[in-house]
Amino acid sequence: MLLDAASHLGHAPSVGFAATSPQAGRRWSSCMHLTHDPSAPAADPIGFDDFLKVDIRVGTIISAEPYPEARKPAYKLLIDFGPTIGQKKSSAQITENHALEGLPGRQVAAVVNFPPRQIGKFMSEVLTLGFADAAGAVMLFAPDKPVPNGSRLF
Repeated sequence: MLLDAASHLGHAPSVGFAATSPQAGRRWSSCMHLTHDPSAPAADPIGFDDFLKVDIRVGTIISAEPYPEARKPAYKLLIDFGPTIGQKKSSAQITENHALEGLPGRQVAAVVNFPPRQIGKFMSEVLTLGFADAAGAVMLFAPDKPVPNGSRLF
């Protein structure tokens, strides 16, 4: 995953978000896996109904700008998820693998049903998704071919 919330925990870059699980009553961050090591064991099993509760949608980045106030290098993204979800903001620690000028027009995947998360002075509304490369830097997760904005992962 990829943005900003776990940076204060000393973990590798993650997506800028943390939320409280109402079911478990505990905090969980965008870096749900404490390691991005590909050899880490699989997480505990969940039921299919639990998977369906996580609303992962595709959107197109409309704008991207530097976020110099962030503790770790990050961008502020505005992402269009189509007419139902609309436009949402996200803070993303993706500066190592993604040039700012290459982001507008690019499709990305994001969790759209977590509560908004304050990242410094910026309110991040969605959890943009990615995977760690071999060095631990984030690579955005996106479809291979264009799909309609708002398309849901299943």
